Amino acid sequence: MATKRSKGAYMISSVAQQYDVHPQTLRLYEREGLLKPSRSDGNTRLYTDEDLERLEIILKLTRELGVNLAGVEIILNMREKMEEMQRQIEQFVAAMNQELAAHTRPAPAASTANQSLIPVVTAAAVVRVEVGVKGRRRKS
Repeated sequence: MATKRSKGAYMISSVAQQYDVHPQTLRLYEREGLLKPSRSDGNTRLYTDEDLERLEIILKLTRELGVNLAGVEIILNMREKMEEMQRQIEQFVAAMNQELAAHTRPAPAASTANQSLIPVVTAAAVVRVEVGVKGRRRKS
């Protein structure tokens, strides 16, 4: 597999040679919906860096792990769903942290705290969000 790439688009022949696959294999991956290269004005397939990253995943699954193309499709779809869920969780946590920061009171000034009859103790709020999926077994 390739180790270093520059920005740009790559033609099918160079990608096939770089990854030691037949161009028909790349066309098959496109027909199966696993790869979606862009097209030039002359209708030539152009593979971006993102396409090549996806190709590397496909090749690893098929060559090293023996996954068939139907399995590759399922795995890639699940990866995309998991990445989207991760983005949503990160957005949710960021929104919760902003909301928490907006509703916390600022600590009193040092001079006011020293003059009070009752010692003022400030507490820091810590939010911990854990997301998990429980594995459940169905009784058959």
